[in-house]
Amino acid sequence: MPDFIAFLFFDPRYFLFVGPFLLLAMWANWKVKGTFEKYNKGSLRSGLSGLEVARMILQASGLRDVKIESVPGMLMDHYDPQDRTVRLSQEILTGRTPSAVAVAAHECGHALQHAENYKPMEARASLVPIVGLGSRLAMPMFLIGMLLGGLRGSPLGAAALWVGVIGFGMAVLFHLVTLPVEFDASRRAFRILEGSGMVAADEMPAVKKVLYAAGFTYVAAALTALAELAYWLMLIMGGSGDD
Repeated sequence: MPDFIAFLFFDPRYFLFVGPFLLLAMWANWKVKGTFEKYNKGSLRSGLSGLEVARMILQASGLRDVKIESVPGMLMDHYDPQDRTVRLSQEILTGRTPSAVAVAAHECGHALQHAENYKPMEARASLVPIVGLGSRLAMPMFLIGMLLGGLRGSPLGAAALWVGVIGFGMAVLFHLVTLPVEFDASRRAFRILEGSGMVAADEMPAVKKVLYAAGFTYVAAALTALAELAYWLMLIMGGSGDD
């Protein structure tokens, strides 16, 4: 048990592997919130709100069956492919700022992906049930494996650790598949806003910064998950190092 506690809380290799990426993820989240707030002021010259922009994008794309609904909370905006619904916070729905329009257009980008059967989006959707199970199993199996002596040669403990690795690996795969989905949605949003006249040319740099700041949070999350997976693989394949 003491060895288990030491590994769980005091192994310096964990901080070596994962610590820098945790800091990166914290910085990325701070950056996206700061960028959103910076450009969530004033009003676009077109005077369009996030709701109006979302409606115009969906109608122009022939997606009249996609609904737009309000969702509580800040930066909780998302597209629900099961209900074919773009859900936007009240701040985005009523806002007439570069931030509001960028977020609304990004979520409509996901609706366009869904309508076009965008393969990475389909892959991500197919992973959801597997990832849910894997994520719930991963940490308990890691802990059970360590308690059973998996790092000291116990076959049963080692098997539990590898089940944990597989479960966590599915979560890592989900993070990686999410990257092209999110960046493609931002690219679609940028092209539509740039070419439609809804946003003036000199306002587009602000919109672009909002669109791609959020994307970096997904990069940071994927790197953090990869680093944590590498840490567990190092432990299992190298043992504890203190036989």
